Amino acid sequence: MKRTTIVYRALTVFAVAALFLAVIGGRFLYVQVAKGTSEHDYMAYAESQWTSEQPLHGERGTIYTSNGSAIAEEVSSYSVQAILKDDYGYEAVEDIDHTAEQLAPYIGLETNELRDMLQRGVDADRFQVELGSGSRQLTYEEKENIEDLELAGIEFKTEPRRYYPNQDFASHVVGYFDRSEDEPAMGLESSLDEYLLGSGGSYSYLRARNGVPLPGEAREMEEAYHGQDVYLTLHSHIQLAVEQALTVAETLYDPERMMAIVADPKTGEVLAMSNRPSFNPNYYQSISNHMNFTVSDHFEPGSTMKMFTMAAAIEEGVYDDEEYFQSGTYSTGYSDTPLIRDHNQGRGWGDIPYKEAMPRSANTAFASIVNDKLGADRFYEYMERFGFGRPTGIGLPMEASGLMSENDLGAIYSGFGQASAVTPIQQVQAATAIANGGDMVQPYLIDKIVNPNTGDVTYEHEPELSGQPISEETANQVKSQLRDVVYSDIGTGQPYQVEGIEVAGKTGTAQIPSEGGYLNGHNQNIFSFLGMAPYDDPELIVYVAVDRPNMPDGRSGNGAVAEIFNTVLKQSIQYLNLTSYGLDADEYQPEGTEVTDVTGSRINRAVEELQEHNLDAVVIGDGNRVEKQYPDAHDKVLAGEKIFLHTGGESIMPDFTGWSQRDVMKFGVVADLDIHVEGNGFAMNQSLEPGASLSGVETIDVAFTTDRSALDDEDEESLPDEAEGSSEESPTEEVEESPEEEEPVE
Repeated sequence: MKRTTIVYRALTVFAVAALFLAVIGGRFLYVQVAKGTSEHDYMAYAESQWTSEQPLHGERGTIYTSNGSAIAEEVSSYSVQAILKDDYGYEAVEDIDHTAEQLAPYIGLETNELRDMLQRGVDADRFQVELGSGSRQLTYEEKENIEDLELAGIEFKTEPRRYYPNQDFASHVVGYFDRSEDEPAMGLESSLDEYLLGSGGSYSYLRARNGVPLPGEAREMEEAYHGQDVYLTLHSHIQLAVEQALTVAETLYDPERMMAIVADPKTGEVLAMSNRPSFNPNYYQSISNHMNFTVSDHFEPGSTMKMFTMAAAIEEGVYDDEEYFQSGTYSTGYSDTPLIRDHNQGRGWGDIPYKEAMPRSANTAFASIVNDKLGADRFYEYMERFGFGRPTGIGLPMEASGLMSENDLGAIYSGFGQASAVTPIQQVQAATAIANGGDMVQPYLIDKIVNPNTGDVTYEHEPELSGQPISEETANQVKSQLRDVVYSDIGTGQPYQVEGIEVAGKTGTAQIPSEGGYLNGHNQNIFSFLGMAPYDDPELIVYVAVDRPNMPDGRSGNGAVAEIFNTVLKQSIQYLNLTSYGLDADEYQPEGTEVTDVTGSRINRAVEELQEHNLDAVVIGDGNRVEKQYPDAHDKVLAGEKIFLHTGGESIMPDFTGWSQRDVMKFGVVADLDIHVEGNGFAMNQSLEPGASLSGVETIDVAFTTDRSALDDEDEESLPDEAEGSSEESPTEEVEESPEEEEPVE
């Protein structure tokens, strides 16, 4: 029995030894066969067992305005992870119920959802779990809020995120980066992706068994390269003025859409470009409008087209401003074609000279100019010279070419703005020829592209002439007529008079095609204005269009366009430090006033500080310190503009008397009130008495008037010289082309 035991033990030891030798021999054989036979191969394999490699990220390039403000940049974001096992030195979640209850509200989950998610991970013996889409791409502030909960086992992973600090600022120009697809979409983010895209690298080092880098060991690095930075022509302050003006109009009039462009006619630089509806590229999932209307949409322009028809006639020598024509109706001479009628339902103004055609916006005159004087061939030749029918080459994706009618009858209708379709940017380009002495310049948005890795400028745009469709003499004659549109007693553009700045431009009221004709009804049109200023030597071209606004009291949609245009022009002139025409030098501040950051300050000190900068502080709430302010810190505003300071606590109703619509709407934003507006101009009456508590109030009605005599004498003394977006001398606005106008023949 004893001998048997000894033999058994010996066999066991032998078997274990044989197994050990087999494993060791197999490993040697694997290394020799799989990893090579040379000493170099052995060394390389050994080194790989002790080497770690980390990827290096190449950042996506930044997009800047002309002022150097970043409007699209890469920032760090954070994703939340839950550690479920006490391995690798990490602390695990201790109490699933408590963790779920505390964390769920911060990552968009219900407590039960998060609890189940954590429990499933524990049951599956997982080391860690991701916590859903709401736990990813968090900002630093959101990360800090979660860290303040001091929850065991909750860790963060850092990753890059595309961020748009100014939210809907030029959103259709910039586009957005789709995080879910990891690719750019829309706008310059898409069209300039090859420049903006960075390339990754790697970083390797020798490490000990516990992963700690070995001291003194050589480390290898393959450098990452950041994407190139793009500098635009957009002027941050002018773009902001456009965005604010469109937002106010959107709130007041709820139009179908709006578009605005501000450009330098001498260089072609686009200083501002925006659309409504707009979107915040940080939350691109909720976009309702993917089209940049200013470049990708073409529509019948209406009477803004008349300036180019007139330019063609003058250049060809077939125009005589003292010659008379019969207004009211005009027959094209084609059978079965309805009469062309003037915008006052065909009543016209009798037998009048052609020099009144532009200020009156007489359809009959321009139909006659094309049909009886120019002829279709010469008309189309000039429209081609002005760039209609082809893209401008502005540098934005999906630019439309427009559609020019091709037959003789189409030319007659195109001459006063129907039958052909053009884009807003095409109109701006064509207008540069009139503003610029006959030289038409190409509009552009991309100023330069810079490689941040080397500092080299890889692309730089130079102003480019895109044609000379007319002579300087013709350009000056047309510009003079456009001045009459605004300042003549018979001009349709009187609402576009801006105090201290001489404006030239043309109104437009385009009909909107529908089944079997055009939309009918009050304000069922696209209202627009294409203007330039200062008149003597234009430094700006501004185009504004508003589609089907809901105007109160039967007002024309031209009123909405005028409010936007006048506000934008006045602020743009101020920001660019152009020659002041009649503005008081003490009040004229070329760069605007920068709003001081007073958040956190005691209210008395905040008010004093703003007053020192010639700003009007309006306090909301009865708190002791400023919790938030609007406009925001460092924004540029006009001297004397109201700055709203919210202090928390109970808020009371201010006296709106004499306030502009813009200020009233800003108050509504800060105080979270729905303002219902009636009329235009200065605030006259309000549904809630001054001094009343705003607690529980959601809606306030405010009536406005352009008649200062309707206000109390003591209030008049404190009123500004001009209401935002209105002119004291402006007559009741008149729709220049009635919805009942004859339909064009395609």
